[in-house]
Amino acid sequence: MKKLFIYFLLLVFSGAAWLGWSVFVSTTAFEEKTKFFVIEAGETDKEQVLNTLRKKYIIKSTAAFSLIGDQMHIWNHIMPGKYEVNRGENLLNIARKLKYDRQAQINLVINKLRIKEDLARLISKNFEPDSVEVMNFLSSNDSLKDYHVDTNTVFTMILPDTYKFYWNVSLRKIFNRLNDAKINYWNAVRTDKAQSVNFTPEQAYILASIVEEETNKDDDRAKIASVYMNRLNRNMPLQACPTIKYAMKDFTLTRIYDKYLTNPSLYNTYRHKGLPPGPICTPAPKTIDIVLNAPKTDYLFFVAKADFSGYHHFSNNFQEHSTYAKAYQKALDIWMAKKQQKEESQDLP
Repeated sequence: MKKLFIYFLLLVFSGAAWLGWSVFVSTTAFEEKTKFFVIEAGETDKEQVLNTLRKKYIIKSTAAFSLIGDQMHIWNHIMPGKYEVNRGENLLNIARKLKYDRQAQINLVINKLRIKEDLARLISKNFEPDSVEVMNFLSSNDSLKDYHVDTNTVFTMILPDTYKFYWNVSLRKIFNRLNDAKINYWNAVRTDKAQSVNFTPEQAYILASIVEEETNKDDDRAKIASVYMNRLNRNMPLQACPTIKYAMKDFTLTRIYDKYLTNPSLYNTYRHKGLPPGPICTPAPKTIDIVLNAPKTDYLFFVAKADFSGYHHFSNNFQEHSTYAKAYQKALDIWMAKKQQKEESQDLP
């Protein structure tokens, strides 16, 4: 009888030790620094949550978590969302996150986007709305009218930056935040600068999107912006090569052939005068500022330098421009021939 009692005590102590270890000591089952898991809508009951934790390899013991969850009465409090767990975090902390809906904030990192599908993929990858829902939103003037944009100009309300949301955020809340950032950016100083060159904020954004695609050199961007402004003021077509790439939906093009210039798209600025109906990418805020502060020049033409440095030659007459253009085309021909020769040699057995 005495031995049985001792065994019973050992069992109790062992159980208590196991439970204490499970509650207060590391029981995560992954090696990464942090890991996320999602509780989907309609999957918040006990068995579904435990199954999610098991399948995602969040914790080592769902039995221990089940017991802790019962004691803390968490099962009727769990909300759909995305949660973050640190490596080494104990079960008590994880249970508290679920009970008190301490969801992880997710970064929506917007850099350069070119087409609506880019934004749809970015949002659906990180948040609950799927890409179809995002595309429907972006393609509906009724959805966008509150932001004073339409399906062509919707990207003018998107400033590249990092925005924080919860996983189950609505599209309306995402776009409200983007719109707030746009309003904050377009303060009185910037709005006045746009008006001084006969631009609305949206028009300045559209031009900045073209300048953004022309080069990575900020000092050249300022002069390129001046060229396009001069062309607009003279009612000349912009003839911006990046708009052809956008019209063709082929951003890998290294050379714009004459056959591309017949594209009927309104984004073909060789065929249609003035700015295109919307931006061709989401330019960096500094590029918009470059446009707003573009220098006064008499330049009407520019072409990439033959050294492929990313810089350009600028001219105020077509004859000089033609000389520079021929030099660049010759260098490009040589470069493309070498590239093709290299590719063909790699294909040889």
